[in-house]
Amino acid sequence: MQENSYASLCAGAVQVLPKNELIKKLDSRKKLIIKLGADPTSPDLHLGHTIVLSKMRQFQDLGHTIIFLIGDFTARIGDPTGRSKTRPPLTEEVIKHNIQTYIQQVGKVLDLNKIVIRYNSEWLDTLSSRDWIRLCSHVTLARIIEREDFANRLESQQTISFHELLYPLLQAYDSVELKADVELGGTDQTFNIIMGRHLQEQYGQEPQVIMTLPILPGLDGVQKMSKSLGNTIGLTEAADQAYGKVMSISDDLMWVYYELLLGKTVSEVAFLKQQVQAAAAHPMQLKKALSHAIIAKFWSMQEADAAQQTFEHLFQKRDFEHAQQVTLPIGTKNPVSIVELLKILNPEASSSELRRLIEARAVTIDGIKIVDIKALVQWQTGMNIKIGKHKFYTLS
Repeated sequence: MQENSYASLCAGAVQVLPKNELIKKLDSRKKLIIKLGADPTSPDLHLGHTIVLSKMRQFQDLGHTIIFLIGDFTARIGDPTGRSKTRPPLTEEVIKHNIQTYIQQVGKVLDLNKIVIRYNSEWLDTLSSRDWIRLCSHVTLARIIEREDFANRLESQQTISFHELLYPLLQAYDSVELKADVELGGTDQTFNIIMGRHLQEQYGQEPQVIMTLPILPGLDGVQKMSKSLGNTIGLTEAADQAYGKVMSISDDLMWVYYELLLGKTVSEVAFLKQQVQAAAAHPMQLKKALSHAIIAKFWSMQEADAAQQTFEHLFQKRDFEHAQQVTLPIGTKNPVSIVELLKILNPEASSSELRRLIEARAVTIDGIKIVDIKALVQWQTGMNIKIGKHKFYTLS
């Protein structure tokens, strides 16, 4: 068995089903057909898509056949996954417009010289009435409405249009046409991919292996990254804009991005957290490192360097051009408690007043809001500290 290949391919996946079948397929040493589909419901892909694309790249680097399927037919329906109501239909013009930059964006992760681009309108547009009846005969209504989002909508008496019930069946039929060996998708696609496996068996094919990847939370840290929710970092955005968006995420979300976008292991992320807790590293510096690495990976190193310089100039240095330069007294502890540090900088303020400012999120260090009155600060020369709206200090 190609043990190293199997281990690396499974790393980071939420589910690989059935694992023994993936082992068998890899042991056959044939070129596997790896399928990933995307409906052009918007013109931009975003960082959430790169998690699955990066796994696709691993298969590509091992020499397997990579098929990026553009769902130009299924986009007319719209994937009902996670939806509480029917999607508005897209026009042919909108779908064609959205497709235009998809391939270029996919090229940020995949080698476009070693990829097969297909469109599911190639076969779905040509199905006859007889074909449709045969296709629908292979699945029961009971199985379709087992799907969580359909079940939830039925329970809450929300409308489900009949064409939405066809969506998982159409995505499944794509696997039949492509004779896919493995289909990749986010965890929200599990039902659809399982349906593909079922339909392949019905059509006398060897069923595909299911591989699902984690869903990237959006900038809000709550909902999944989604264009419709306005919480995305698009692959077509300017590098400095994308850098600034990564810098805007919460400290807690930062660890998730380290793991999902940069492939850091749980133990590596745990070590970074320990560095912060021990005050050996500042969250701001780790977030800047994260932002730089993401831009370097999905844009370019040159753009990452330029974006970081832009951020530092616009957001870190702008308010501190006329900041008061302060040298901390000899013997100041390092790390020092945040209240003690603020008291040194602003001795006329009471400790209780300084605590209230911290709790009101009115204190920042190098652009990061300090919200814990018990926080310890690993101070260093050049650190920028803002207290309230008008007091700016730079440690010298």
